[in-house]
Amino acid sequence: MITRRSVSAGIAALLLFASVAFAAVNTYQVTGPVLEVGPDKIVVQKGKDRWEIARDASTKMGDVKVGDKVTIHYRMTATDVEGKSKPAKAESKSSKKK
Repeated sequence: MITRRSVSAGIAALLLFASVAFAAVNTYQVTGPVLEVGPDKIVVQKGKDRWEIARDASTKMGDVKVGDKVTIHYRMTATDVEGKSKPAKAESKSSKKK
C-alpha cells in the first residue's frame, strides 16, 4: 500500500515538473516603464524601443499606472501561417547516370 502511494506521488511530481518546464519554454518577458495602459494592450519602453503587448480579460494585472516600472511575462502565438512551396529543381547533368 505504501509503495503504491509513493509511486503515485512520484508520477504526480514528474507530471507537475514536466508541465512547469514546458510552460517556461514558451514564455518571454520585457521590463520597463509603462507608457500607456488600455483595455486591450499595455505599452512599455525598453531602451529606445516601444513595446506594445496585447492583453485581454484573463491577463492578471494589479494597479498599474503610467510611469510604473513593470515586468511583463508573455507568450508568442501564431495566428496565421502562410506557406509557398518551392519549385522542384531539375536534375543536373552531372548527377544523371549514363
